[in-house]
Amino acid sequence: MGLLDGIIGGGARQGGGMSPITMALLGVLAYRTFKGKGRLADMLGGTQGGAGGGGLLSGLGGLLGGGAAGGALSGGLSDLLKQFEQSGQGEKAKSWISSEPNQQVEPKELEQALGSERVQWLMEQTGMSKEELLAGLSRELPEAVDKLTPDGRIPTGRDAA
Repeated sequence: MGLLDGIIGGGARQGGGMSPITMALLGVLAYRTFKGKGRLADMLGGTQGGAGGGGLLSGLGGLLGGGAAGGALSGGLSDLLKQFEQSGQGEKAKSWISSEPNQQVEPKELEQALGSERVQWLMEQTGMSKEELLAGLSRELPEAVDKLTPDGRIPTGRDAA
């Protein structure tokens, strides 16, 4: 998790734990895997987000320790772009991936793109209020995606690994 935490910004809290917003950023990217959706979840047996799964941090540890981080990252970025395109915010998300300046996203736009189920899940995983979560993600997500796509494209699973 050190690599992703470093790329995303390393928002570590005092005491060495991961900050809630860093956890939320990782959760945005890994949501489909944790909820048992998509090819990576199928490969992992769809158990990452099941009942009794131990939460986001323990699931991320197992996912990353299992060598599936590249696929999760690539799939998560692709899924995120698709969500933004479907909500009419595709150009904003594409600006984060490309070498163009990052367009900002408002909390309400982010909520629309992510959907209420994902926002609720992120609130549960991070302990953040909806307002804190959306404000933090709208501030941090464009730069995080930009850093995760340095070549102006979504990395393949192999690139990301």
